[in-house]
Amino acid sequence: MLRILNILQVVLYIPLLALLGQGLLFVLAGGKHQSNFFYQLLSKLAGPFTWLVRTLAPKVLSVAQVGVITFMLLVVCSFVVFAERGYLYCVELGHQDCRR
Repeated sequence: MLRILNILQVVLYIPLLALLGQGLLFVLAGGKHQSNFFYQLLSKLAGPFTWLVRTLAPKVLSVAQVGVITFMLLVVCSFVVFAERGYLYCVELGHQDCRR
């Protein structure tokens, strides 16, 4: 189970960092961010997650809002995986203070 959570955490961290990098390049490059090679690469890395949010979210949301919502959902999912990993490590080590 820990191995699955470790893999899931890495799978969540990659698009999380890609979206963070996209936001940073959006601020730094301004209006020319779409032609930036690294912005396009980061967009491809986070693409499946933003696509999922875009299909589930209402059509009135802009591209920037979809990116922010995707980022926040990934942060929440990463925190849940992090907390569950911590609990399983605690149980594995045999501490008495582990409670669910």
